[in-house]
Amino acid sequence: MKNRTMGKGVVRYRRGYAANEEMMEQAFEGSHHAEGTKYVDNRGLCNGDNRDSRDSKGIRDSTYNREDTYNKDDTYKKDDTHQSNGVIQTEGSGDFSCILRCEHYSGSGWTVGLGILSTVLLLAGCLSRGLYYSADLYPVILIAAGSILIMIVLFLVGIRLEKEQEQEQGRKQVPLSPVHWLGNNERMVWRMIRIPGILRVLWPLGMMTCFGVHAWAGSVSKQGSMDEMLRWSLLAMFTLLTVILAARTDGARWLACGWQMAGGLLVLSGILAVCGLLPLPFGVMRTADPEISSAGARLGGLLQYPNAYGAVVGMYALERLTAAARVIARPVPAGRLIAAVLPLMPAQAALLLSESRGAWLATGCAAVAAFALQRRGARLPLLLATAAPLACAAWLYRQLAAAQLAPALVPGLLALAGAWAAALLGTLLLCRLWHSSAARAPRAAALTAIVLAGAAAALMAVASTADRLAAGVGTGVSRLQMWRDALQLWTEAAWLGHGGDTWRNMFRAIQSSPYVGGEVHNGLLDLALDMGMIGILLVTGWFLLTLRSIFHFAPQLMPSVLVFGLHGVMDFDWSFTLFWMLFIWLGAWATALKTETEGVQRSGVTVKYTPVRSKSGSKSRSKSRSLFLRYLPTQSHSSAVPLRSFFHILQRVTARLIRGSTVMIILFWIGGIVWLTSRYAVAEVQYRQAMSEPDGTPAQKVHLMAALQSNPNRPDIVISLARSLPGREAESLLLNSLSHSPMHPQIYIELGRLAAQFGEGQQAGEYFEQAIALNRYDGIGQSTALYWMEQAARREWKAGFTDRAQQTAAAGVQMYERYQLLAEEVEAGNVRNDRRFVLEEHAPGYGENLRRLASASSPPFTPELTKRSP
Repeated sequence: MKNRTMGKGVVRYRRGYAANEEMMEQAFEGSHHAEGTKYVDNRGLCNGDNRDSRDSKGIRDSTYNREDTYNKDDTYKKDDTHQSNGVIQTEGSGDFSCILRCEHYSGSGWTVGLGILSTVLLLAGCLSRGLYYSADLYPVILIAAGSILIMIVLFLVGIRLEKEQEQEQGRKQVPLSPVHWLGNNERMVWRMIRIPGILRVLWPLGMMTCFGVHAWAGSVSKQGSMDEMLRWSLLAMFTLLTVILAARTDGARWLACGWQMAGGLLVLSGILAVCGLLPLPFGVMRTADPEISSAGARLGGLLQYPNAYGAVVGMYALERLTAAARVIARPVPAGRLIAAVLPLMPAQAALLLSESRGAWLATGCAAVAAFALQRRGARLPLLLATAAPLACAAWLYRQLAAAQLAPALVPGLLALAGAWAAALLGTLLLCRLWHSSAARAPRAAALTAIVLAGAAAALMAVASTADRLAAGVGTGVSRLQMWRDALQLWTEAAWLGHGGDTWRNMFRAIQSSPYVGGEVHNGLLDLALDMGMIGILLVTGWFLLTLRSIFHFAPQLMPSVLVFGLHGVMDFDWSFTLFWMLFIWLGAWATALKTETEGVQRSGVTVKYTPVRSKSGSKSRSKSRSLFLRYLPTQSHSSAVPLRSFFHILQRVTARLIRGSTVMIILFWIGGIVWLTSRYAVAEVQYRQAMSEPDGTPAQKVHLMAALQSNPNRPDIVISLARSLPGREAESLLLNSLSHSPMHPQIYIELGRLAAQFGEGQQAGEYFEQAIALNRYDGIGQSTALYWMEQAARREWKAGFTDRAQQTAAAGVQMYERYQLLAEEVEAGNVRNDRRFVLEEHAPGYGENLRRLASASSPPFTPELTKRSP
């Protein structure tokens, strides 16, 4: 029999991404095999074309997952895998790969549900300020956890119904043995475990567990540790959803669609907000400090923070750039070329309008890496795709920056439309020149692209960076001071860290100058402070494994991941949950492309035909174990039956315990997350309602009590409620709150105020000393402490405790002298004073009165200086 060789087929990848086309083409190249082997061209099984899939259903049913044995001298027999004598002889086949190629799983409702849910969560992260604030995080967690619980219930119900159907069929035919049920359940669990990339869920689960241990064992802020635990729980659930979606047949298409929707939403919302067409509160940050912005305004978009916004649009721009370069590399119709380069100009313009030098640097380094990763013949198309959009984006940036990002509506839209059209036409002309048949046309196109890109880069440097550097480098110096202080704080708990929100709660106590920074502006240092070396090792391992997967299976996504890593060590991007979601999304996308490529390659494997001599031959080696054991009682060796039955029962019980424990752990985890998040969400709603009520009203107190009952860990709720309670009740509430937030200076100030009102000057002094030690560059707090120390000394003097009053006043004098000395050092030290730390207006008067109380035999009454607290 002559060999039949499959012709070379080229399959265009139509699932939203043109990567791996060459690998797909190579998968379908004909290969020469030995005589006597027949080949089946079953490429239509996994190419994602529903029409072809429907038309070839009958063919698939007869060719997929079965061995057709044929020899012209023997009988012809088809061994189906679902029959007792089924045999699989396809090369490279696996359990989960078979699932992926089955029609039941291809394009099913489960894939649609997973795709919609994952995309909704990603878009919710974009619309909720990047999920930076915990209040924005709670609703998204409830959506994710509730949806997963529903999917688990539906999955278990579906399995139960399938078992009942099989049992009913078994009653009509042959009774099914217990081992048969065990085999089905084990295969189901094994298939779930073998989902490609499922172990990636362990990384966010590990982070979640560590923060949970910190919250349980005690940390700098229990609320901060709990919020971080919930944040990483959301990331673990999001990882699980994207991993399962990536394993589906249409997973790559959904992941590509979600990426385009999220990136397009972030870019277009920012550009349209600048042009005045879309109202976006706090989307543009305005400042008069030339060190922060040379134009006086910076685009923050939906994230409301220009640096993070610049990084995320840089990730999107580089992914679109590599996709456009692949299209430019070969002659294509004008429509397809325009569609490929359409997002480039607005994405690059949004990156420039953010004025984030760190984002520019990270994007530039990642672009150089992308250029280096390209093959030699594909590097020039990357430059051609960059040149015209970058030049037009730089021109648009100059126009909008001259208007301080607030142009008139019509001129702004005209400038946007003109720059966009020029970018598209310029790229089209360069590509036509590059693909021209003229001998020197490619060289001319390359030179033109280089000139345009260089001019755009020079324009950017002159426009923003030079102006801001000329204004000063104070922001850079402040970050260096932050990092130095953070390293010193990290050494105190190098391996385990201090728990969630360490820097936000402790930086005021250890800062070497009065800079402003609730974030340390360095992702690695932030992780080191919260989790120590354990957190750094977890995140580093996760990042390196994802980077390795992307490098091997989706190198076009490498620049975006590099921006995530590079800018994360320059700023606090990793405090935005959205950035981790994008990182997880890119990793799942690479897995989906890998799975799909392997599916295409397997769809062209050979199906071997082996001869079968007679129907009465020996039993097949792949016969089901359960069917063999069904006839054990009829065998001659009856003594082995009890032992075999014992081991089978033990195996069955163990498997059921493992499955049941796993399901219970997952349900307990997700159910606990839903319960805890719902309580925190209720506390947030109640606290906002309380703040909308007039101070001291019964309605406000009721809302604060409800908020405290739902979340007793938040210090702001405790402080607000304590101010509306009687003295001793408020003191007890505040002391209890110290066990949850031991580093919160405002709690100590409130305790000192209560102690001063009780006439306990020494106790008030201890509380105020602790508050000042935790926040020494707080001028208002120090002035408040002086005021209440004076009030405590006066109360003790009036009560007849003269010695105690003088001791209290002397302690207050020492506070004032240290305060005055620190203010003079800051003023004379020429350091950056972002917190505007000065000697407050009434502080000298409080200090003078305390001196009189500490030295005089009768208290001086100067009510004009002591009527009110600062």
